[in-house]
Amino acid sequence: MTELENYIHSYFKVFPDELTVISSLFKLTSLKKGGYFLKPGQICDLLSFHKSGYMRVFQPKGDKKITQWISYKGFFITDLRCIHFNQPTPYYMQALTDCEFYTITRDEYKSLADRLPRWHEIEKLCIASYFTVMEDRVFNLLSMPAAERYQHLLNEHPELFNQVPLQYLASMIGMSPETLSRLRKSTR
Repeated sequence: MTELENYIHSYFKVFPDELTVISSLFKLTSLKKGGYFLKPGQICDLLSFHKSGYMRVFQPKGDKKITQWISYKGFFITDLRCIHFNQPTPYYMQALTDCEFYTITRDEYKSLADRLPRWHEIEKLCIASYFTVMEDRVFNLLSMPAAERYQHLLNEHPELFNQVPLQYLASMIGMSPETLSRLRKSTR
């Protein structure tokens, strides 16, 4: 089983025949370091499952670039407003390293509803699982002091600190790079 198949099977309890249909539509794609998966104003027609590498999702705000998310192995990447509502994205999605993905086009994704009777149930579970991740992130940003946000990210995703520039991680958890640097020094 590929990483994609393992993920879908373990999280969404699909049947083997459903898994075969779903995974047959995803194709292995790649993006070189520095390349863009998506830029503001574009409409994304791809949904990709991250196989390897690191991708930064960010948006310019004044003279800053705010990191919304760092995507890596085991996460899906797209802009749902594009896929579902055909609206342009406000985000940049840029490869921080060479990346590989399992990718499906919007048309192939939409065809799953015709191919699988349970597709809407499976899709709802997938979207709900990612929605809960985002709810937790928002709650943590609003309720935790900076030191707790740093410690939470370090405990949950320590590999990010070896692969992603610290200023991007600081932005993602709502603090300045200087604050993150101070917190790192104080916990060593």
